[in-house]
Amino acid sequence: MTAGTTQTQISGTRKRILVICPFPEGIAPAQRLKYEQYFNHWRNHGYDVDISNFMDMDLFRVVWQKGHMGAKISGALKGYFRRIRDLFRIPGYDIVYLFIWATPLGPITFEWLTRKLAKRLVYDIDDNLLVGQALPSQYNPNKFVSFFKNPNKARFLIRTADHVITSSTFLNDDCLKINEKHACTYITSSVDTDHFVPRKHRPDLPDIVIGWTGTFSSKPFLDMLHGMFLKLREKRAFEFRIVGNFDYEMPGVNLNVVHFRKDTEIEDLCAFDIGIYPLPENDFVTGKSGMKAIVYMAMGLPIVASPVGTTPLIIEQGRNGLLARNDDEWIDALVRLIDDATLRKSLGDAAREVAESNFSVRAVSGKYLDILDGVAGVTRNPS
Repeated sequence: MTAGTTQTQISGTRKRILVICPFPEGIAPAQRLKYEQYFNHWRNHGYDVDISNFMDMDLFRVVWQKGHMGAKISGALKGYFRRIRDLFRIPGYDIVYLFIWATPLGPITFEWLTRKLAKRLVYDIDDNLLVGQALPSQYNPNKFVSFFKNPNKARFLIRTADHVITSSTFLNDDCLKINEKHACTYITSSVDTDHFVPRKHRPDLPDIVIGWTGTFSSKPFLDMLHGMFLKLREKRAFEFRIVGNFDYEMPGVNLNVVHFRKDTEIEDLCAFDIGIYPLPENDFVTGKSGMKAIVYMAMGLPIVASPVGTTPLIIEQGRNGLLARNDDEWIDALVRLIDDATLRKSLGDAAREVAESNFSVRAVSGKYLDILDGVAGVTRNPS
């Protein structure tokens, strides 16, 4: 089934989906560059979709910042009240689509009740949450909150869901061993390639811009680059530009931090000449979907990335990007791209082609619909 195929349910009866998720709609990349993009597609194919996010915008703005304890406690209490309300609503839906967790802290009580009350449960897991507290401490953005995180939530939901959607092939293999029905599907992150488009003209900037975009949860990965950038600075002039939802410092490096705004996202990405995707080697990272790489590819940017997890499955060395394992390889790749505008364009053009064919909403939308139809028992006639 392709994204452009028009189909009709035989019964004509619309199905109801309740999406239970952590973050407000349209804000967090983990949601908006995954399943959120397909809500209208689901609605156009016979599903009514309601959304229940744990965090409201007031909590989302402060949850990863220091302090603001009053706002955090108030926001969390509101989230738990929403989940209590959801328990009364769940039986009225044909499918509950649960992303990551029902509640962030404590035992699996809400996850257990959600599973008990749901007619059918689709669980969407992002990153390898099975490692839980085994995740190295430097990659926990909030050490206090991470102490209370419970990997048993993910394990329970994986085991009991009617279908599990995973963010990487490696994580999918692990989930297949746990899920009682062996019903697990890897679906890549995807982007709207009509929205994420390559720039037509380079902004008038004095130096080549090496760019990274992401959220606070990925902030520790940037620390891997400091020593490498100090060495690169001795060889070439460049600007390192971050587009994110946090402040950051990198002494000795020409750094420009741009705070993420959805309405200027494309303009901000168009300032990049090179996109980078550094990752450490650990079990948590094997669950990552390569989302940043896919965004850079859609923007027609040449990429330098760590060959970890799904990245080597997305980037073909020397064809649509460059892979680098250590500081020397990172410096070599970046010097080549800084010096060679033709290479930047050829890798970026090839990356864009791959994004359109493999990682666009047109290429991916049918995979979600197939899962929903299978779980809901929907049979369709091609028109």
